[in-house]
Amino acid sequence: MILSCVGIIENIAAIPLFEGLPPDNHKDLALIAIEKRYVRGETIFSEGQAGSGFYVIIGGRVKIFKLSSEGKEQILHIFGPGEPFGEVPVFEGRRFPAHAVALEDSRFLFFPRSSFVELIKKNPSLSLNMLAVLSRRLRRFTALVDDLSLKEVPGRLAAHVLYLSDKKDGANEFPLDLPKGQLAGLLGTIPETLSRILTKMVKQELIESEGPRIRILDRKGLEDLVEGIRRL
Repeated sequence: MILSCVGIIENIAAIPLFEGLPPDNHKDLALIAIEKRYVRGETIFSEGQAGSGFYVIIGGRVKIFKLSSEGKEQILHIFGPGEPFGEVPVFEGRRFPAHAVALEDSRFLFFPRSSFVELIKKNPSLSLNMLAVLSRRLRRFTALVDDLSLKEVPGRLAAHVLYLSDKKDGANEFPLDLPKGQLAGLLGTIPETLSRILTKMVKQELIESEGPRIRILDRKGLEDLVEGIRRL
C-alpha cells in the first residue's frame, strides 16, 4: 500500500532523526520524500554509486557492508526501523562508500540530496539533528574498529551482547539482532567459531542461550572479556 501524504507525515514525525522539529518541517519533508520498497536480498545501492540521497527505514532491516578484493564481506552496520542510512554523501556530495542490501522485505522513505540540501539551508536545525545521529554512529563505528583490531572474538561477542543490552535500557534478556551467520560476519569471524564461543559462554554461566534469545547471567564477567581481563 502506497502511503498518503498524511501517512508520510506521520512516519516522518516518528523518526528520531526529525524529532523536535515543528509540524511545518514535517510537512516540508513529506513533500520531498519518496516511498521505496525492496524485497529481501535486493541491492539498494552499491559502493561507488552516486549518492543521490539518503534513506530512512520505515519497516524492515538493511545490511551495510564492504567487499574485499577477494570477495570477503565485512558487515559495517545493521539498521532497522527509524534509522537513516546513506546520509554521508548528502553532506559530502560524493559516492556511496559501501553496499546496502535489504535483509528482509523493507519500506523506506528516500530523501533526494538536492531537495534535502535546500531544506537544510532554510532550516539549520535539520542539519544539527543529522550531525547528532552521525556522531552517535561514529562512536559505534569506532568501537567496531577497536573490537575488530584489538579484541579477540570472545571479547567482540561480549561487547556486542552488552551493546544490545544497552539498546534495551540495560535489560538482561533480549533476542540477538541478527542470525548467527550474519552476526559472525559483523564480528569478523565464521559461524562455527561464533557457535563454539556461545557454547563456552553458556558453560561458564556468563549467559543463557535459547534459540535467538540471550539472557545475561554475569555482566561483570562479560565486561572482563571485553577488557581482556578474562579469557574463555
